[in-house]
Amino acid sequence: MSEGDSARDQLLSVDFEIFGHVQGVCFRMYTEKEGLRLGLVGWVRNTYSGTVEGQVQGPAHQVTDMKVWLSKVGSPTCRIIKSTFTNERVIDKLELSGFKTRF
Repeated sequence: MSEGDSARDQLLSVDFEIFGHVQGVCFRMYTEKEGLRLGLVGWVRNTYSGTVEGQVQGPAHQVTDMKVWLSKVGSPTCRIIKSTFTNERVIDKLELSGFKTRF
């Protein structure tokens, strides 16, 4: 296994916040579905300031795919202005289970 393969297989955790027209457009539901489709665990919720925030965990490659989806795709009628990703770190094992919407 090459170094690139081992980095790709590392488990990552990252927090996200998405800005724009992302509430009232099923963004959380689509985020949950995309996370599950990619085999990730995590959570997502609306904030009082009108953004959507959450956390995803899983293999590095899938986390990267999710970051692209959160930044550029989202739900069909959303308008993403900005996305921030913070607290990205390597983890030894998944700290969450499933992918859930929090309230």
